[in-house]
Amino acid sequence: MRDRLRTTLPLAVAVGILAFIWCEVSLNFTFHWVTDGDLGNGLALPANFHLVTPAAFVSWAMFFAAGADRAAAGKVALASTIGAGCGLVLGLISPKIADLPDFYGVAVVTALIAVLVVLASAISDYYFTPAVIGGFAAVVFWWIATGLDGWAPDGGGVGNSVAALGKPETAGSGAFGGVISTPVEWVFVSVAVSLLAGVLLGQASVKLAAVLTGRRARPAQAAVEA
Repeated sequence: MRDRLRTTLPLAVAVGILAFIWCEVSLNFTFHWVTDGDLGNGLALPANFHLVTPAAFVSWAMFFAAGADRAAAGKVALASTIGAGCGLVLGLISPKIADLPDFYGVAVVTALIAVLVVLASAISDYYFTPAVIGGFAAVVFWWIATGLDGWAPDGGGVGNSVAALGKPETAGSGAFGGVISTPVEWVFVSVAVSLLAGVLLGQASVKLAAVLTGRRARPAQAAVEA
């Protein structure tokens, strides 16, 4: 066990350092740097495009699951983007079947997407199903958190301004009283960019671990299993 801990420690330190940097950058980007107005509580109203902190950890984990090498980065980047696109399809189509207060439209479209996502795994070994599902889940999670735009009328807010936030009819139904209400299209863009950032963080963590050990970078999976 001691040898395994010694082998894994550089990667653990690298991941910890980069996780700190990502949280610091993404949260400040969203609530301080790129915003649409002062909320008066020390925070600002996030712009429609923002960084989704948890989404990057999804693709970062998938990078390790896929082998933590250059091929894994390509597979996960592609699969995460496909999954995010599936989430956008859900947000655009399901409200046309059933909107607030019924969820059967969301359930039906999700079921169809799930079938297609799994069937697509027969196309190529390069198609990485877990990351597709992870990308889809990240978009759906953020769509719910930001107000279920489309399913809930104007759930993503109208105008995305502090003035609009003060009116129930334009504030949106996102978390924190509508503060993170976001149109579904911007949910997709924000999550997709954050997922790709997670892949870059995965690559960076492998390279940083190699620097910390003074050796050439090798797949992190091997370091974990050593």
